[in-house]
Amino acid sequence: MAEARLGRILKRIATWLAYFGGFMLTAAAVLTVISIVGRSMIWAGLGPVPGDFELVEITCAVAVFSFLPWSQINRGQVTVDVLADAFPPRLRTFLGMAGDTAMAAAAIVIAWRLWLGLGERLPMGSDSLRGLLMLGDRPYYTETTFILRMPVWYGYALSMVGAAFFAIVCVYTVWRAVNWTIRGHEEPIS
Repeated sequence: MAEARLGRILKRIATWLAYFGGFMLTAAAVLTVISIVGRSMIWAGLGPVPGDFELVEITCAVAVFSFLPWSQINRGQVTVDVLADAFPPRLRTFLGMAGDTAMAAAAIVIAWRLWLGLGERLPMGSDSLRGLLMLGDRPYYTETTFILRMPVWYGYALSMVGAAFFAIVCVYTVWRAVNWTIRGHEEPIS
């Protein structure tokens, strides 16, 4: 079945993207510890990591967008099951489909707005290419972080990967939920 085959592929990619997000979050935690230890050892000639908060900010944003597809494909989003367990299976699958549809709409809007934000900060590309990709006009200057002077668009571009894949996974979960609703019951997620 095409839906199950696609689901396995998307789940594999989502798993690896979540591993990447976990690596990024771990790196942010290690960087924070190193910076705090450096601050406490100024007497020994050490100090904080310059721009630590900028790096942590970007890595945490990338990590969050990396985790979203995995959570969605595994139905790991927050749900309220107080009454749902008392409903018949077909109604439960319909409610799951409605939730997946709402999540897909939100994911598409988030990816769209993040794309537009990336376009406002990305200083590259010809006018015709930017128009084709709907990136808008090129900014007059490259926005950078305060201490490291790292271009802000780096964080947007890396987050965009997770956001776009999250939207794709959400559309897939709507398809999966429609099939579950037609069958009248949810199937185990493999």
